[in-house]
Amino acid sequence: MHALASRIRRLAPSCGPVRLVGVDGHAGSGKSTFAGRLAEALDGAPVLRLDDIASHDELFAWTGRLLGEVIRPLSRGETARYSAYDWRARRFGPPRPLPPAPVVLVEGVGAGRRALRPYLALLLWMDVPEEESWSRGRRRDGEEQREFWDRWVAAERRHFAGDPSRPYAQLLVRQCETGYEVLRGPAGTAGANHAITEGDGPSAVG
Repeated sequence: MHALASRIRRLAPSCGPVRLVGVDGHAGSGKSTFAGRLAEALDGAPVLRLDDIASHDELFAWTGRLLGEVIRPLSRGETARYSAYDWRARRFGPPRPLPPAPVVLVEGVGAGRRALRPYLALLLWMDVPEEESWSRGRRRDGEEQREFWDRWVAAERRHFAGDPSRPYAQLLVRQCETGYEVLRGPAGTAGANHAITEGDGPSAVG
């Protein structure tokens, strides 16, 4: 993981002074866990979770708020402020600050959407099949969220049918028994295949 972090630090800024890194994939594919570990390897890089941007009324129609509240301020080198959605209370909370750190991770379904890609220094795709991802998510959330998941699956299918992310990912991430394997993605360059497991040294990713 530290090797991938080292590679990200060497990327050119993509959103003002920020190296914006997207972590996309189907719901339940492990994006949050992976992004959290990557953030630790990046010495506590901020993580914007798109679950905080979306809402019951706007599962995917949040591009305007993301650009206005987050992307444009960061592109000017300013601290962004966005209102995080409370999925239980069904309302947005008070604004949260997001500083223009050297690296900011954007994690969630739709992190690689076309409106966001011009601002990304790197796009990673959690390479877990949709049905397996959704099954994981349903088990995690339990029966009380069954109706929501039925609605979500239909909405996610529509989103990726019209605005796919995986074809534009430079790297694919696959979970292994001892960590993660990171491989060249559809939009990657030749020679970018790397196996990364927990505890790897800085030479694992060039």
